Amino acid sequence: MQYHVSVLLKESVDALNVTDGGVYVDVTYGGGGHSKEILSRSENCALYAFDQDEDALENELEDDRLTLIHSNFSDLENSLKLYRVREVDGILADLGVSSHQFDAEERGFSIRFDGPLDMRMGKGVKKTAADIITEYSWEELAAMFRSYSDLKGAGRIARRIKEANDEAPLKTTASLVTVLRKMAPPNKHNKFLAQAFQALRIEVNNEMQVLKDMLNQCITMLKPGGKLVVIAYHSIEDRLVKNFMRSGNFEGKEEKDLFGNPLSPLKVITRKPLVPSEEEVEINNRARSAKLRIAAKV
Repeated sequence: MQYHVSVLLKESVDALNVTDGGVYVDVTYGGGGHSKEILSRSENCALYAFDQDEDALENELEDDRLTLIHSNFSDLENSLKLYRVREVDGILADLGVSSHQFDAEERGFSIRFDGPLDMRMGKGVKKTAADIITEYSWEELAAMFRSYSDLKGAGRIARRIKEANDEAPLKTTASLVTVLRKMAPPNKHNKFLAQAFQALRIEVNNEMQVLKDMLNQCITMLKPGGKLVVIAYHSIEDRLVKNFMRSGNFEGKEEKDLFGNPLSPLKVITRKPLVPSEEEVEINNRARSAKLRIAAKV
């Protein structure tokens, strides 16, 4: 089984404008698809790639130009400085979950398989989804669903999950699916389940905070003119990326100097995000929600 099919591969790497002697970063290595494409664009570029998932390390390309770092991309700046890298020409992030993580039932990401209620993107993550369900109050679970999904009735959903967990601890994906399915709207079971699983996954991996940390560090690490290229898969992370590229903050509040010039450290290149073609979505259905945004450091 193919580890992961890279989304918007040509468009994202084109945006980096890879040049000879350039230094680039792929903060989401996965199956190595984007990294391999970056390396194909120049014979003497340098590439630093990140992945916190131990499984992804098995996909390391045999290429002296590649340095694969086993770390969360929130450690971007410190990790690069360990290699004496002070600035780079481009950074690419393909957010979300890899095909391998979805398809490996023992990882607990998918509603299709029965496996441990885990959802950790790497073993360094402290708490599993089962831990969160057990340790959080229903109020905390409800807040999680409100923040990280579009589900209606977050309080009702959280209460029912806690009640079920008190009766018998929810340790598997199938046990959680059984509880959730009873509350799903007619004909929308899969969408309902997927959104609930998404919220739990984001909470387990602290995804929004590590995304913010990484984006802030990109400003420090990019050279003037360096490109920031991000592929997002749901509205929560895409909104953060959009606001940050536009204003340099996550609220989207554009600040200006005394002369009315914007103070954002980035210049937006894609006013509207690039999306996969119909042909790409037909080949890889998981690409259907992808949005690619590009900016350059001022």
